[in-house]
Amino acid sequence: MSELTPTSTSGFPSLDGSDITPPRPGKDLFGAAFGGDTSGFGGLVPRKEALVSTPKPYGGWFDETVDALEAAWRGFGDNVLRVVVDRGEITLYIKPAAAREIAQVLRDDDNLKFELLSSVSGVDYLTEDTRLHVVYHYTSMTYRRRLRVEAAVTLEDPHLPSVCSVYPTADFQERETWDMFGIVFDGHPALTRILMPDDWVGHPQRKDYPLGGIPVEYKGASIPPPDQRRTYQ
Repeated sequence: MSELTPTSTSGFPSLDGSDITPPRPGKDLFGAAFGGDTSGFGGLVPRKEALVSTPKPYGGWFDETVDALEAAWRGFGDNVLRVVVDRGEITLYIKPAAAREIAQVLRDDDNLKFELLSSVSGVDYLTEDTRLHVVYHYTSMTYRRRLRVEAAVTLEDPHLPSVCSVYPTADFQERETWDMFGIVFDGHPALTRILMPDDWVGHPQRKDYPLGGIPVEYKGASIPPPDQRRTYQ
């Protein structure tokens, strides 16, 4: 039996090193043509249209939860901007000032019982006026439900109340969101950096933060920004 020599048609070198053809146009480094490059810098697109409220009935337990929140929270009508059901998940978009108030109701009302705040995180929608978003993920262990609450603030006034007094788990999560996005949680007991050094300038996960290279001190070299390390065609 003759020995077969492996070859490649997708840009990978063969096992014997004979095929070193670069990826074909329209494909990424690994020969795939279904999306952007693997660095994450080639396939990002802005949102094309604003989210609008999903009409009732939402389906499943979503109606029961929203109705219970509306009954328990007098400020529901003034502070909930829209309710969106998408891909089997429900999100309440609220005014920033109401973040702590809704947290208290979600935790304490017997018909809601969202005992756990699973996470607090930030998002930067660079093209929007209220570009900095805070996303809260609530979990009801009693009813086995998960609810997302989202609030948006401007770059000029990136403030909203801390929910640490309601959910102590928010302590480090709010600090990380402040560190990475510069969102200020008023009333937080110690809003200091948690990932970056205390004297770091800026907030690295903002979309307009420079992606400059990192100096490697012991070599005197520099790592180029991620979007310049390799060209994907």
